[in-house]
Amino acid sequence: MTVQKQALISVPAKPVSVYDFRRPTTLAREHSRVLELACETFARQWGTQLTAQVRAWSQVSFDQVQMQTYDTYAASLPATTAMVLCTLSGPSPKAVIQFPTSAALGWIDRMLGGTRGTTTPERRFTAVEQALVRQLMDDALDDLRYSFGALLGAPIAVDSIHYNSQFAQAAATNELMIVASFTIQVGEHSAPATVAIPAEALLGQLGETAPVDTPAEFSSMIRGQLTQVPVDVSVRLASADVRPGVILGLAVGDILPLPHPKHRPLDVTVGGQPLARAAMGAHGSRLACVVVETQENSR
Repeated sequence: MTVQKQALISVPAKPVSVYDFRRPTTLAREHSRVLELACETFARQWGTQLTAQVRAWSQVSFDQVQMQTYDTYAASLPATTAMVLCTLSGPSPKAVIQFPTSAALGWIDRMLGGTRGTTTPERRFTAVEQALVRQLMDDALDDLRYSFGALLGAPIAVDSIHYNSQFAQAAATNELMIVASFTIQVGEHSAPATVAIPAEALLGQLGETAPVDTPAEFSSMIRGQLTQVPVDVSVRLASADVRPGVILGLAVGDILPLPHPKHRPLDVTVGGQPLARAAMGAHGSRLACVVVETQENSR
């Protein structure tokens, strides 16, 4: 008896994310594209600004943008990190620029004349370091306003710096935030960063940037498109029923009688469906037909 062994191939499990239908947090595709373009512009501007400030080659790469509740966003951050809270006009929630404090200390080292830019353990900023970080963030906010343009109509400014993601209450736990993820590389060191802006500060302008068409507008556009589509129009006599034996026995000179009276107009059809009737005529040196009757088609 022969025993065959079958190799088992392990298939890696696909990541599954939980979606709460009571709190939809999915951006419309057209809104995502507008935000992606703004974030890509901001990343280029921020990288150029960092290069000038820290006196070392710097690059900021945009990773992704998504909409999350503030609770979900805060839970995804390290327990100890730099969170720069930024005020918007009115009583709206605050925006957040987040990055590791160790990376910021490396930027400060270069700003003060250092050349290594090495990362250090996470810790709070001193008064001097905090002033330098505020200077960097002021310039970053200028780039943010330039990149988002009309999308970010409210004035934005640095408010305070926090170091614990669980205690920095920039917004209510269920407040929706537009969260953009970036990778900041200064010299040989790279670090992740995020920018979170309250959704209410952007969604209104996004609706104007990428308006959603109404059903009436959809119908009008479809009709306008259909009127420009070319179709084949045929003019035909009434059809006759012929047995297969007659068809097989056809020869040159045979006559097939057609059940079309001489006084009856021809049928004008589109796709086999009669739409009108027409009489034979001429247009210059070509045959033509004159429509004498139209037919309503319920289809």
